[in-house]
Formats: sequence, C-alpha cells, structure tokens
Amino acid sequence: MARIDVIGCDAGAPNTMAAPQRQLLSSCDCLLASRRVLEQLKPWPNRQEVHSMDPLDAALAWLTHRHQQGQHCVVLASGDPLWFGLGRVLLQRFPPEDLSFSPAATSMQQLFARLKRPWQDATWVSLHGRATDPLAAKLRRHPSALVVLTDPDQGGLAEVAAILRSTQLMNCYDLWVAERLGHPTERLRQVQPDALPTDVDPLNLVLLLRRPTPRVAPLPWFGLDDGIWHQYGDHPGLMTKREVRVLLLAELNLPRCGVMWDLGAGVGSVGLEAMRLRPQLELHAVERRVGAIPLIQHNALTAGCDPRQLHVHGASALAVLHKLPDPDRVLIGGGGDRQTLLKQAAERLKPGGRIVLPLATLEAFASVQRQLRDDGLEVHSLQAQISRGCPVGGQTRLQPLNPVFIVSGRSPHQVPPAS
Repeated sequence: MARIDVIGCDAGAPNTMAAPQRQLLSSCDCLLASRRVLEQLKPWPNRQEVHSMDPLDAALAWLTHRHQQGQHCVVLASGDPLWFGLGRVLLQRFPPEDLSFSPAATSMQQLFARLKRPWQDATWVSLHGRATDPLAAKLRRHPSALVVLTDPDQGGLAEVAAILRSTQLMNCYDLWVAERLGHPTERLRQVQPDALPTDVDPLNLVLLLRRPTPRVAPLPWFGLDDGIWHQYGDHPGLMTKREVRVLLLAELNLPRCGVMWDLGAGVGSVGLEAMRLRPQLELHAVERRVGAIPLIQHNALTAGCDPRQLHVHGASALAVLHKLPDPDRVLIGGGGDRQTLLKQAAERLKPGGRIVLPLATLEAFASVQRQLRDDGLEVHSLQAQISRGCPVGGQTRLQPLNPVFIVSGRSPHQVPPAS
C-alpha cells in the first residue's frame, strides 16, 4: 500500500535528521517540501520527483495524484507536523492509515532549550489567522510561562505587547522574542514593552515569563492596576478587577477613620485600596485560603499601606467575627454562608455604616436585596457590565469582563455628632 511519510525537521535538515528518516528521504519516489527546505536539500543525492509546497492547494493536488498512483511520498515539514503544522491538513485529505508521522522538536521546545528552563508549566496560544481573544483569556489566568505563536500580518510582537497592556499585566511579565530558531541567524532577546525593536524577523515566537515580583511603578492615588497584586498560585486571576474595585470603593463611601471588615478578602485588593484612600481606617481582612496571611501582607507592602492598621485573619469569616471590633464598613465577597454573614454583619454594623457585596448570579442578587431590607437597611443596587479595549489587527474591539451585581445596604441611623 502506498504511504505518505510526514517527517518533521529543523533548520539543519537533512544533516540533523535521524538515520531512519534520512533513509526514507533517499528511498522515496516523490518529495514535497517548502522552498526553504528544498534549497537546503540541493546537495542531497536523490532522484525523486520534487515539488514545492507553495502554493499549498497545488502541492496537495500534486501529492494526491502521486499517492493515487501508488508512489511512496515523503513530506518534509518544520518541527512537529501535528503541532500547528501540515499534519492537520493532511489528515483531512488522506486516510490516517496511509500517513506516518515522525516529529522533530517544535519551536517551543527549542525556545525553552535555549533558555535552559523547564517548560512543563508552560502554556501556549496561536495568533495565526485567529482573533486575539484566546491570548487575553490565557493572560487572565496569570500563567507562569506563555508562548505566543505570532502572526506578523496581525501585528506580531507589537500586538502581544498591546494585549499585555490592555489586560493591565505589563508589570507582571518579562517579554522575550525568539527569531529564526535553529537557523544560523537565530536570535533570542529580552525586549521592553514600551520600547519594542523594529527589526524583528517575521519567523518568531514571543515568550511571556511571569516575574517572581511584579514591577512597581509609581502608583496612582486611586484605581491600582490588576498587575501589581500578588496572586494565589493555585487560583491565579481570581481577584476583583480594577474597574469593579473602583465601583465597590465608591459604594463603600469610606469614612476618614473607623473599622472595615473585608470578608472573603481574596488577595486583599479592595480593602488595601481602601486603606490607601483612608490611612486611618483599620482593616480586618479575613480569608480562609492557605497562604492568605503572608500574601495579603505582601500586597499591603506593595500598595504602601500602614501595616499597623492592617489585621489579616487566616480563617473562615464566621470563625472570627466575634473577635473583630464592630464595623463601620463591611465588604462581603467569596463563598461561605452568606446569609449568616449578612445577618451578623447587620447586627454589628455601626450607625450610618454600610455593607457592600459584589455578586455574580441573579439568584444571589435577589436574595441579598431581600435579606438586607429584612435587616432594616436601605438598599442600593446596580449592575456593572464593563468591557476593556483590546487590540485586534491594528484596531480596537471591546473585551467584556464578567458582569457583576453590586448591592449596598446602609444603616438608616445617623452617626452621632462628635462631642
């Protein structure tokens, strides 16, 4: 039976090919490869019928005809033909039993070999002929290493840097570009997102490596970028986004001093921003996740908060509420027994105090409003649907964040005047 051997190769082929693949190459009836590979094969002693892979439609028609004639065909492809290569197209055109694949190292493997870095934690995304949404989605999970297969026709390195900026993670990652890996002119360099090189070869990969500690530029007074906050390694990206954080702080209507509870504090971003705005505010951040105490304390240092005003409790909220001073403001996030938390918070709330909750579902939205009214609080509700501008092929589209309901309950009692 005629077969098609699909052989992956690197820039050094045929000299760097394994002996079995070299034997296939020398004994086949016909050979299909890119112009670049055929140029490298010119010194190779063969008598096969040879065809260029460009244009692809004509090449596939040629290969189909030779295969139907019963000829043994070899196709040379770069790297692993089944990893963003010709393999998928061939499997759509020929029966799997007529195809045999011999992969070489992918460009991604070569990249990590050059960096001498393990890559089992790496993820990847391709922008070849695709929208940039998958890249933004991958970044929201804060991967430790992200390889981007760029498409020069859609912006390449500049597009990746623009998306990194739009997701507010510029300070979290080092940016590398690898050009012509495996070729004599290969180049691997770290670049600065705000000063990108203009001489990048079209044959390139972009690598984003998460920094152990985010760069901290001069911080704004209000609305800190998502990228400055340290995350939990097992749940990266699960934090209150900047735009929602701003709305929550507005709904809290922070007093100049007093006590704030941040229940289900996560990485502490909302409560710590509250401390920045009101330095005399005493914050009690409660988070049961393992590692919460050092992480929130670290984020407090990053945000420039006064550690004397911060108290972090690594436990469930219901286990520690009885230890906390009565609050002027309460923010309730995360999971747990929300109904019981609301009841206890409302009972302890000082006159003129507020309870604020961000919610993700309609059911929780209706239930929380009803309970706050039953507890005698004045209720204010809003729904936030926020989209961030995301670059696409030199233009901008809107990338939506998850919609959020925000419910606030205010004690109708006025704060007694100071004596």
